[in-house]
Parts: sequence; structure tokens; C-alpha cells
Amino acid sequence: MSHPHGSSQFALLAQRRFAPFFWVQFLGAANDNVFKFAFTVLVTYQLQVAWLPAQMAGLVIGGVFIAPFLLFSATSGQLADKHDKATLTRLVKNLELAIMVAGAAGLATGQVAVLLGCIFLLGLHSTLFGPVKYAYLPQHLNEQELTGGNGMIEMGTFVAILLGNLAGGLLVSLPADAALPGAQAVAAVCLGLAVLGRVVAQAVPPTPATAPGLRVNWNPVSETWRNLMLARERLAVFRSLLGISWMWFFGAVFLGQFPTFAKDVLHGNEQVASLLLVVFSVGIASGSLLCETLSRRHVEIGLVPLGAIGMTLFAADLYLATRGLGATATGAPALHGVGSFVQQPAHWRVLADLFALSVSAGLYSVPMYALIQLRSPPSHRARIIAANNILNALFMIASSLIVGALLSAGVGIPQVFGLLALANLLVGAYIFLIVPEYLLRFVAWVLSRMVYRLRFVGTAEHIPGDGPAVLVCNHVSFVDAVLLMAASPRPIRFLMDHRIFRVPVLGWLFRLAKAIPVAPRHEDPAAYEAAFAAADAVLAEGELLGIFPEGGITSDGTLQPFKGGLMKILERRPVPVVPLALVNLWGSFFSRVESGRAMVRPFRRGAFSRVSVVAAPALAADGVTPETLHATVQALLARAGEPALAHPRGVPG
Repeated sequence: MSHPHGSSQFALLAQRRFAPFFWVQFLGAANDNVFKFAFTVLVTYQLQVAWLPAQMAGLVIGGVFIAPFLLFSATSGQLADKHDKATLTRLVKNLELAIMVAGAAGLATGQVAVLLGCIFLLGLHSTLFGPVKYAYLPQHLNEQELTGGNGMIEMGTFVAILLGNLAGGLLVSLPADAALPGAQAVAAVCLGLAVLGRVVAQAVPPTPATAPGLRVNWNPVSETWRNLMLARERLAVFRSLLGISWMWFFGAVFLGQFPTFAKDVLHGNEQVASLLLVVFSVGIASGSLLCETLSRRHVEIGLVPLGAIGMTLFAADLYLATRGLGATATGAPALHGVGSFVQQPAHWRVLADLFALSVSAGLYSVPMYALIQLRSPPSHRARIIAANNILNALFMIASSLIVGALLSAGVGIPQVFGLLALANLLVGAYIFLIVPEYLLRFVAWVLSRMVYRLRFVGTAEHIPGDGPAVLVCNHVSFVDAVLLMAASPRPIRFLMDHRIFRVPVLGWLFRLAKAIPVAPRHEDPAAYEAAFAAADAVLAEGELLGIFPEGGITSDGTLQPFKGGLMKILERRPVPVVPLALVNLWGSFFSRVESGRAMVRPFRRGAFSRVSVVAAPALAADGVTPETLHATVQALLARAGEPALAHPRGVPG
């Protein structure tokens, strides 16, 4: 389970707990897309079937493939929770082998009905594997590896989709006089991929059932509803399901329109449509892999707003970039090939926008998948992921219907992209205001990467991954709470001086974070008691509570005596106490270094000044006093070489 310091997510490909599973899903996704795309090309250009017109082939094949996600996802989620996931993986690969044998027969005889049945069964194969795929990772990867592992899976999926589509198109187009004609070549490759996938599946390590006593409910409607209600009990998880489903809605618009967009707007041929698919897939893969670097190997949901902003901006610029292309290119004698297409400067802007928005979509989706895996109850994780697959399918169907209606009403593809950018802005605002944790973590991510060079020491080991605890820290600046949010994999509810809520912007941010305002008892006894009651409720719900026991921000850089409010909290509910220290923050813009005033000289420390969050092991409640806790935090500061201890009124050197 360890993740050696300095190793990247690619190191997982050398480990049995990840590599066989990665290649199983990669080969399965590639096989699905080789077969699907080859079949689509076959019925569009070669086989003439009265009941499946060529212009409807892509839509019908896509609909048949996605139908099992709606019908069987609830059942597959239960099976993944009830049974060993390695065993299920091998059974799914057995099914794939049988499907490809039938598919080879259908390709050899040109039986479209048989091939369409195989498409349905491939959809069933993917439906059964989906909950296994995402529920498997948390059982083999720790929290620091989860983002990188999900990034690798997302990268592998989109690269497999890309290669599968390209290979399917090339293979099925092989001439009849070739050593292996098109349909036979497709059959041979699909059978080979299925066999290879089954061989690799044998190496997937045991992954025990998380709910072996589960009684399977075979009614997909009632079970789907039950899973959605289960997900709704954890608001961040449920909103993440909706957020991921929106990403699939967003992506389906582009994937579904590439052929028409290339031909009617960009005046390019089939090769240009393939180029758009390549750029989009490589962008998604790049964004997925980038998540681990930007998140410093934690589940960093602060990347989600960053991705949403990028999706909106670059989709809007794609609309602007393509709006005038039709008018300037209508006189072109023939469609562009890739060579002539890339010679046009305006087309580079289109490709750059497409790449940037797909990178943003990768940044947007991977942390959401990791959050769902991390915060879903292990006994119900696969079922919640199955509910996610159902929502994804519904959103993609809605995408096709809505875009189809817009195009039928005379709306152009560039305008569809512009409307999508606007819709993404509204959906993002809704999600981030309903679940402010995303927005708060984004602010924390910006502060910790772009304002400070924030380093974490001991936080991953000592901040508990579940259960209640009180986090106690020295109070150096107005952004202490935001920096502590960046250090914690879980949300923190802070007990804070009521006066900080009057600070512009920061006050709104802390209200959004549901921080608990506390006033001195002599000023407002009722508010004082209400604050401690609210703090106790946070701990009763098994969450983290953050407090600054000095009672206010230091005005000279020294650690002030700790007040007794903490003991009042522990008397009500004895929970572990985690001592933390903010190091080298005194003297920054947000500290009161300017004669007791803060936020006076923006660049007094320059950009990217080094700041650390240092954690000590948790203390049992019965061994905590204000004095012992003060000494522990003081020791953390001393060990970290806190300059403020030596120069209490100066600026750290």
C-alpha cells in the first residue's frame, strides 16, 4: 500500500495490485470500440440493411450499447459488493470471449442482427465491469495513490477508446483481396484482444467482497432508486455523481458532433474528424494524469472548479473561433485533408481550444471519482458507483436528445458549443454553491500553490481519515483556516472569533464553509453557549472540528497562551486532539505584521514564500490540558525552526 516518496503514478504499472487490472480494463475498452466502430462503418458503407438506414446506424448502435447500463447497473453494483472483484473480473472476461466468438460469426456471415445483439452484450459486459472497476481501486490503493490511480484508469480508458476507434476504422476498410479482408481482420483482432484480456485477468489479485451477506434485489428500478437515496445521504458524494454525469453530458456533445463538425463547419474530411477525436482523447488523458501532480498525491477536489472554469472558457472560445469559419470557407472546392487543414492558422485555435477543454474535463472528473471512492461506505461503494453509471447513461441520452432538438431547430454546431459553455457555467455555479467544499478547496489550492509554497509535514499520517477529532493550531493570519483545509483530506468545521466574519470576502468564505462564530461569554452568553453546542454537534456527526485556542490572531508573531474553551469541548465529548503548527506564515500579507495590521503590503514577502503545516500525533482527550497542548505546538514550531520564535516582532528571514 505504500507510495514511495518521489515515485509517480506510472510506478503502479509495475505492481501486481494495479497493473493487471489496468490492462484488463484497457483491453476491454479497446475491444468494445474496435467492434463498435468497425460495425458502424460496416453498416454505413458496406452492408445495406433496409431496417437499419446508414444515417441512423451510429445512433442505433450507440443506443443499443448504452441500454444495459440503464437496465442492469443496479444489479451489477450489488454483485460487485457481494462477491470477490477478482473473481467477477475473470467471469466478465469469460463473457467477453463468448461475445467475440458470436461477433466473429456475425462478421463472417454479414448478419447485422447478430452483430447488433453482440453490441448489446458488449454493453452488458461493460455494465458488469463498471462498478468492479471503480470499487476495486480503494481496496488496493491508499488515499495518496487514489488520485493517481484514477488518473491512470481515465487515461487508459480514453487512449483505449481512441486506439479502438482508429483500429476499427482501419481494419474494416481493408480490401477484399487483402490477406485478411476487413470483416475477418476485425474478428481476428477482437478475438485476440478478448483472449489477451482473459489471460491478464488471471493475474488480478484477490479483492474480497465488502458486503458478502448482501441479498441481491433483482428489481433494477427499486434497487436503482435505493442506491440513489443511499448516495443522497452523503451530499458531497451525491453532488459528485451529478457532476461526473454532467461531464459525460458535456463530452458526449463533442464526441457525437465530431463528424458533422469536421465536415460542415471546418470543411474537413474523415481524417480531420479523426484528428479531432485524437486531440480530444489525448487532452482527457493528459488532464487525468496531471491531477496527481497538481494534487500532490491527495484527493484534491479543489481541482474540480479549476476544471469547470477551463471547460467553460475554452468551450466559449471554441464557439467564437468557429463562428466565422463557414463564411470564409464556403467556396472551398473540396474538403480539407489533415495536411491542408493544419495549414490554416484559424484551425490551430480550434485544436488548441479542443485540447484545453478536454484537459480541463480530465481535471474536473478524476478528483470527483476519487472523492466518491473515498467517502462512500465500503459496503455500498460498488452500488453507489452503479448508480453513477445509470446517471451517466441518462445524461448522455439527454445530451443526444437535446442536441438533436437544437440542430433540428436550425441551431448551428458552433452555437451548440456556445450554449454548452453557458450551461456549464450555470451547472458549475450550482454544484459549487450547493456543496461549497469544492469552492473552498479551490481557494485553498490557489493559496497553497500560487501564493505560498505550502509544505505538509505529518498531516497525512496524523489527521485521521475518519471519525471525530479536534484539530488545534496556532493562529498567525487571516487565512489560517484556508491553509488547514488544504492540509486535510476531509472537510473541517472551524470555531472562529465572530469578528473575522466582518472581514470582506474572507467573512463570506468562512460563512460558506459553515464556520461557527464564537463571541466571548461576557459579550453574548447565549451565542457563546450556542457555539459550543454547534461544535459538539460537529463531533457527534463524526466530523473534524478546527479551533485556534489562542483566541485571536497573534499581533507579534509569538505563540499566545491557550484558553480553556477546548476543555469545555472535550468535557462534552472526549475525542482525539491533533496538534498542528503553521510555520513561517508570520510576516506574510495576511498576518498582522504591520504594527498589528494585516493586508497592507501585498508583496512584502514576495511571491511563493515557503509555509509549512506540521502535525503531531493525536493526543487522547484525557491527557490534554491547555498547558500541555501549548507546549506541544511550541515544540512543533521549534523543531520546524520557526523564525518568529527568535524574532517575535520582525519579519522572518
